[in-house]
Amino acid sequence: MDTTAITMSGPGAVDAARLRLRDPGPSDVVVRIRHSGISTGTERLLWSGEMPPFPGMGYPLVPGYEAVGEVVEGAGKGSTVFVPGADCYEDARGLFGAAAATVVTGADRVVTVDAAHGAQGALLALAATARHTIAGLDVALPDLIVGHGIFGRLLARLTVAAGGAPVVWETDPARRAGTAGYDVIDPETDERRDYHAIYDASGNTAVLPDLIERLRKGGEVVLAGFYPGEVRFPYPPAFMREARLRISAEWTRDDLVAVRDLVEAGIVSLDGLITHTRPASDGGAAYEAAFTDPACLKMILDWETIQ
Repeated sequence: MDTTAITMSGPGAVDAARLRLRDPGPSDVVVRIRHSGISTGTERLLWSGEMPPFPGMGYPLVPGYEAVGEVVEGAGKGSTVFVPGADCYEDARGLFGAAAATVVTGADRVVTVDAAHGAQGALLALAATARHTIAGLDVALPDLIVGHGIFGRLLARLTVAAGGAPVVWETDPARRAGTAGYDVIDPETDERRDYHAIYDASGNTAVLPDLIERLRKGGEVVLAGFYPGEVRFPYPPAFMREARLRISAEWTRDDLVAVRDLVEAGIVSLDGLITHTRPASDGGAAYEAAFTDPACLKMILDWETIQ
């Protein structure tokens, strides 16, 4: 069995190629992917060559961990599922492996979703990442979120659903629209210095010194993205505020199930977040646009016409 998949043969080198799939085992499912998302966090670093080395890293690779499709073989055949990735290729690394027309993965890795979500089902991984930052013991909801990209928007929507009232900073005037129960402002106009919990959804570590200056005593800065290099900040302001720094890691299956339930109950909306869609056969141009077009909040690859 083989499939068409997005392959990265090196930084900036993205194309659609035919790859051989490994045979499914008794505990696997075969999923025909309908839509997959392009991550402007981790996948951008792979595309730019800035991704730090870690186990499993190497080229050629199949990216993608935001995919939704139909089970065509195995448990739950006929159901629509979210696929968080797949390491199923004989000729490429599956990092993260879901950007393909067909994937083979463990049945215990996929999560059933409502088919009516369509392409929006691919957003669940990002929503789960946002949920992971605000879930858990002794975690304060953000009263300031930095960045109104797709991740910042999902984080703000989940915060509002949890009873919070965040302010969102956004430097790009074109990205200040699309609010849903919260305010988006230019950080230059904000004079507050008493924030309790500031969540960075911008991916820009250069803003960290300013964020520390905005904390009240005992306040917390949460790094909610993935940062390729060193994170630096001046110690004296952090010392004076007894500031705390928290790093939020990747989402878990529990986060994914929780956000799926919130979306399907109508508590959290995924509307208005997908701005661009391209056929998967146009993968190279789609990846470039996802990372270079400031108007692109979320790029979705459409796999429905590809076998």
